[in-house]
Amino acid sequence: MYKVKICGITSYHDAIMAVEAGADALGFVFYPQSPRYISPQDAKNIIERLPPFVEKVGLFVNEDADTINAISQQSGITLAQIHFEAPQETLDELRVPYIMVTRAKSEDDIAELDGRYRLVDAYCEAYGGMGKRLNLDWFKGKDNRHIILAGGLSPENVHETLQYGFYGVDVSSSVEKEKGVKDPEKVRTFIANAKKSAT
Repeated sequence: MYKVKICGITSYHDAIMAVEAGADALGFVFYPQSPRYISPQDAKNIIERLPPFVEKVGLFVNEDADTINAISQQSGITLAQIHFEAPQETLDELRVPYIMVTRAKSEDDIAELDGRYRLVDAYCEAYGGMGKRLNLDWFKGKDNRHIILAGGLSPENVHETLQYGFYGVDVSSSVEKEKGVKDPEKVRTFIANAKKSAT
């Protein structure tokens, strides 16, 4: 059964709706160029009202360790999602647990994964929420237990991934009414379909 992250949360209404629908994690985008950007203070106002045992994930692009640490502390996130090629020195300075994102261009990028937990998204010039799908054939015959799959997933197609044995899935744009505003029915359907067992 997949772990499910609903990303691009911008309101408490959407956050609690997703949690009640079964989301394991919520994503907060701290990338100012994103239409789903949320300020650290607004994220805090949501996070401090959430029930326990929900992962609160902050998405970061091209930030230094001091900035990531400061935003993490202010907002109350429990995991940093690093969407850029951060140097090891930056990662060593982080005071919050983190997960790296691989923006895959080809099957070779999948083959190079080292067994640590990773979020794998389709490569595009922009960062996050573009809805571009990965080629699932790249994952055939591989150990995918440490991969969280993102990119182009929807309530209608997430079931196609179940046979590959990923750790979890991450969705944003395909469960929205408009950018930054979630559609409750789409969220519920996505989570229900993602948490079915592979047959």
